Parts: sequence; structure tokens; C-alpha cells
Amino acid sequence: MRNLVLSVIGDDRPGLVSALADAVAGNGGNWERSQLTQLAGKFAGIVVVAVPAEREDGLVAAVTGLDGLLEVAVHSGGGGASQDDEWSAMRIELLGTDRAGIVHELSTALSRSGVTIEKLTTGTRDAPMAGGTLFEATIEVRVPPSAELAEIRADLERIAAELLVDLEFDTE
Repeated sequence: MRNLVLSVIGDDRPGLVSALADAVAGNGGNWERSQLTQLAGKFAGIVVVAVPAEREDGLVAAVTGLDGLLEVAVHSGGGGASQDDEWSAMRIELLGTDRAGIVHELSTALSRSGVTIEKLTTGTRDAPMAGGTLFEATIEVRVPPSAELAEIRADLERIAAELLVDLEFDTE
């Protein structure tokens, strides 16, 4: 079996997931994992599928042939960074007044420490009573054994104070 990563985007409308699932299943593929969402009128996401090697070409042709529905790019799976059980998991919750640069500042600090982001979810919402817009994020990361959690937290808290956002940490 080969693992393929499909990145998909298209104008949001009913039936997009069904069309993609039909193309995968109709060509012997198994839909293993996905993250799909609607953003700004577009439907986008990533899907990991497994397919027998002899059926790969047919699956690729089927999913990339969803013209008018979805644009699909296909990538070979695997080759990701190996992280053994020594890596620590950490979850970071952020909430504060929306402004440009929040993700940039935090992701740069995490990268400097060798931390890898496994999942990043962001959004904005109206601030109750105060007016304006709030930015919220959930960041799930893996911390290498060589990094000091206390130093990472201190660096992120310093940035949060500069950006005027609140951070909460949860470590395993």
C-alpha cells in the first residue's frame, strides 16, 4: 500500500466530500485521515489515503479530474520527521485582541527551540462588550528532549506580554 496526501480546495458547496470520497473508494483507496474546513467561501483541507501500488495511477487521475469541483494536488506520503517517545507533547491556547503578526511571532519562537507544530487551529470572533475582534489559537506541538520546557514557556510568555494576548499551557 502507498500513502498519498491530497491537498484539496474549491468553492464551498454541497457534495464536495462525497465526490472526493467516491473517487478514492472507486479506485481502491482507503480514506485514513483528514482535516477539512470551510474558510472564506472556500472548502479546503488535506486527506491521507492508502492505495494499492497498482491502483495509484487510477486514483490520482480520478481525484485530479474533479474539474469544476475541487483542485487536488497529490503528494507521496511519508518522509516526515521522526519523533520518538522522548519528545514531549504540549498544547498552547491563545486568546487576545487580533492583530497582524501573532502567528509569526509564536511560530518563530517555537521553531528557534526546535519545537515542531503538529496542529494549528486559529480563528477570530467578536469581542464581547469591549468591541473589536479577538484572535484565538490552539497549537499542538512536540518538544524535542534537548529543549527546556521552562525556557520555551518563558519565551512564549514574554512574546504574549508584548502582543497583549493570554496563553495557557498543557503538557503531557
